[in-house]
Amino acid sequence: MLPRDRLAGGRVALCVLLLASMHLAIGTEDPGRRGSGIQDADQDALERQIYLQEVVFIIQSQKNSVHVERAQKRQAELLQQAQKIDQRLPSVLLLHSLSDNEGDWSILPLLPYLSATFGKNSSWILFLEEQTNVKLDRLLHILRKFDAEKEWFLGKPLHDDESTIIHHYAFADNPSVFKYPDFGASWALSLPLINRLAEKVKDEPLKSDFTIDLKHEIALYIWDNGNGPSLTAVPELCTYPEKDPRSQHCATTLDTYLPVCGMPVKNEDIFVAVKTCKKFHTERVPVVKRTWERQAALLEYYSDHADPSIPTIDLGVPNTERGHCGKTFAILKRFLSADVPRTNWLLIVDDDTLISLPRLRALLSCYRPDEPVTLGERYGYGLGQGGYSYITGGGGMLFSREAVSRLLASGCKCYSNDAPDDMVLGMCLNALGLPVTHSPLFHQARPEDYAKEYLAHQVPISFHKHWNIDPVAIFHKWLVDDAGDTNLDFSQEGIKEEL
Repeated sequence: MLPRDRLAGGRVALCVLLLASMHLAIGTEDPGRRGSGIQDADQDALERQIYLQEVVFIIQSQKNSVHVERAQKRQAELLQQAQKIDQRLPSVLLLHSLSDNEGDWSILPLLPYLSATFGKNSSWILFLEEQTNVKLDRLLHILRKFDAEKEWFLGKPLHDDESTIIHHYAFADNPSVFKYPDFGASWALSLPLINRLAEKVKDEPLKSDFTIDLKHEIALYIWDNGNGPSLTAVPELCTYPEKDPRSQHCATTLDTYLPVCGMPVKNEDIFVAVKTCKKFHTERVPVVKRTWERQAALLEYYSDHADPSIPTIDLGVPNTERGHCGKTFAILKRFLSADVPRTNWLLIVDDDTLISLPRLRALLSCYRPDEPVTLGERYGYGLGQGGYSYITGGGGMLFSREAVSRLLASGCKCYSNDAPDDMVLGMCLNALGLPVTHSPLFHQARPEDYAKEYLAHQVPISFHKHWNIDPVAIFHKWLVDDAGDTNLDFSQEGIKEEL
């Protein structure tokens, strides 16, 4: 019979062994199969340390001068904040400057570069937008909760309440089950995940040629039908304004107020072109007239039939069921002709586009009309193989006079009247080396097609389509400001915007 003290020691050893085996089982769990993962991650938080130089910050910047300046300001602010922490400075990179590939804004083509450059000496890559504020000390505290040697996909989750066309009707039976990140709150990938995805990008072509809603498509690519990690919700990644009382616990906040860029562009300096056709003269045109037409100083309707009661102008281009390239290029030529007043800006919209021109005028005060500006909601085609970006037409396409002049001077033209006008323009801009500038305030679809929490930190400029909605009610709910005045003073505080 063993002595009592040796028997007790054996029991202790057995307990230690059992605890160790339990810890090993937890440590090898696939993070992609967990729920939020935070509770599990917290168990080892006190044992881990992370330093600033292990985090790579990538600001999702754009090539337009306004956005370059904003991104550089955010970069300087992050480095200045980092200097106050007694550690080596992190890498803070501007997305638009990492390579000459226009498609890098879609992130996935960039993964092999990120893996090769940072795959061995870093732990996390955190993506943020130009207007995302980061509190570095709080961020480090959060990242300590997660084992950076495992695959993690962190962010503030969004979800669809109903299946939507912009997400190709994914998860139609239960759209809310799939979560994707709100880029405004920032989002992070651990390096093991970056490294594996980089190999996947190199070995497998992307399943879709189109990039429509990047945040949803990235989440789908990472999830990989359940073979990769799902998005882990991090409550401290927020989209509240920095001074909002609700942001006290947040590591990130969002600047949503309109920057002071000067007075709004004059109403008389925007020429508005509405594309329509005879069959929609009595269906869609009356909606434009009841909603936002009165906000425009200079507006013309372009159709395949001259109707003096509207009035519409027949450009001599027959209506087509698919793209409207012939009609759009005729509008571009007319804009530069003596047939219309000379203005700095051209807005081309569909007859089922709903738009706030006062908000657009405020936004345009931030841009220089002497630069070749093409502004709207950016989509991509074939970005994994080079490809090009374009402004999707339904949300509205905004051009500076300089951009129109360069486009037409280049000899760019339609290969057929029914070619997709927005995509042809994208090809032409890409060939000229001119970037398209993205604003998430323009929307190709209806409000119902976007996550509620995503729209909650926007003051939208446009929506598109009249499917199963009352377009007049949608206009008044989403695109009319409290004063209901078309000549609002947007220099005052309280007018919000997200760029």
